[in-house]
Amino acid sequence: MTEGKVDVKFGEWIQQGWELYKANIGVWIVASLLAIVISVATLGILSGPMMAGLVWMALVLVDRKEPKPQMGDVFKGFDYFLQSFLFFLVWGVIMLAISVVSLIPCVGTLVVIVVSIVLHTALMFGLFLIVDKKMEFWPASMLSLNVVKPNFFPFLGLLVVAMLIGHVGAIACGIGVIVTMPIAVCILAVAYRNVFGVQAAA
Repeated sequence: MTEGKVDVKFGEWIQQGWELYKANIGVWIVASLLAIVISVATLGILSGPMMAGLVWMALVLVDRKEPKPQMGDVFKGFDYFLQSFLFFLVWGVIMLAISVVSLIPCVGTLVVIVVSIVLHTALMFGLFLIVDKKMEFWPASMLSLNVVKPNFFPFLGLLVVAMLIGHVGAIACGIGVIVTMPIAVCILAVAYRNVFGVQAAA
């Protein structure tokens, strides 16, 4: 993997992500339910480890490892507790601080939206690097940024599609997110593995 131009294969990666999800849909729904319930019940404190667990499961499927992940493997995210927690905490606080700009009339809200989109795109591989390469949250964030930066708009497009799919379940009073969120995780896992490779060094 080099920090240069990347051929972002929208259709191929989305299709592969969907196939990973579809072949393991029962496991994904239960694991996603556990992740969301625990995250909400702990007021977001355990969001990082729970999402790390979903990422771990997706990477196992992408790499075709055996045995396949089971619903309880979502708790594997606790193996990366500190770094995943800090990843969500630090960037969450940064976004909260930036949101103050929304108080500025007219342009404030627009600025916050743009910055939020830029940050989410730049950090799209951060949690994957924490889980896959056991990196600390800050180097993982910076590596994700450096890889995404020269390919920003293609990756932005991929992230938008993945997030739209992942959040479409919110239409059903939020319950549908349990079904759709793992699809986004699978799509990004496919993208991550294609970009960084199995043996990519951190």
